Amino acid sequence: MEPAVIARDLTKVYPKARAGPPALSKVNLSIPAGQVYGLIGRNGAGKTTFVRIAATQLMPTGGSITVLGRDAVADASEVRRRIACVPQESRPLYFLDVDQLVYLYLRLRGMDRSEARRRTDSVLEELGLSAVRKKLVNQLSGGMRRRAMVAMVLASDAEVVYLDEPTTGLDPLARREVWGAIRRASQEHRTVLLTTHYLDEADALSARLALLEGGEVRLEGTPSDLRARIRHPYRVTVEGVLGRSELQSYGEVSDIASGFLVFARESSARDLAIFALGKGARVSMGPVSLEDIFLQVVGRSIEEEASEGAES
Repeated sequence: MEPAVIARDLTKVYPKARAGPPALSKVNLSIPAGQVYGLIGRNGAGKTTFVRIAATQLMPTGGSITVLGRDAVADASEVRRRIACVPQESRPLYFLDVDQLVYLYLRLRGMDRSEARRRTDSVLEELGLSAVRKKLVNQLSGGMRRRAMVAMVLASDAEVVYLDEPTTGLDPLARREVWGAIRRASQEHRTVLLTTHYLDEADALSARLALLEGGEVRLEGTPSDLRARIRHPYRVTVEGVLGRSELQSYGEVSDIASGFLVFARESSARDLAIFALGKGARVSMGPVSLEDIFLQVVGRSIEEEASEGAES
């Protein structure tokens, strides 16, 4: 099956930032059809810029991008007919109620009345919005408005759905409801491009991932691929009697509040765990998480703002 989205040397330089690094720098990505594909990275890494170009909302400076076999620049009208998008800074029509927001969106996309009604009822139930369906959008909290926008595009028949930070501002229960709806879209063989800085979300939902930093792809593959490709795929937490100097021969040592975190190869991690337990330390060991991978590749937390190359 042909990939849903293909980017070749995709580049974007914003006019006000020509003296600095590009928002995207020769990005090459092939996003499989019918899967959830995660773009992870700090704010300013290039995630939103990539989505806006793929959604025909922004012109690239260089390179090319095709969506469902169509050039997103030359065939923008055809691409728009087959996609749906929740931008990061989305603003729904405040004078509609939640039911109208979803139903009228589906009708505007050409869906017949009965199917639009069925899909509206289904998605409002799935995302926990049935109780507020007759409430005006302008009376909802920010998180509830966000959920209504997600409901709107996931209820559509779009072949490719772009969700840019869809769960920002949602409580844990609401996040899980959105996750369930995203999984259902994938089970319907639709392609979902998900940008997020919640690494647990990316890990739970994505069949494949790309890590963006400074407008460049730093890692790409399945979550297990990413774990296998980094130099230190295991983490050992050591709390208690040992000092940094006793741990450094096993791997990369970082300070944490209760002791030390050591990134190591599997054999070194096992040796360290045995050594530390023998000294009476408290030890936990396991494969690295996406958060750990991000720290190893980028050198800082995903929560830190990018100081350069910020997206406009």
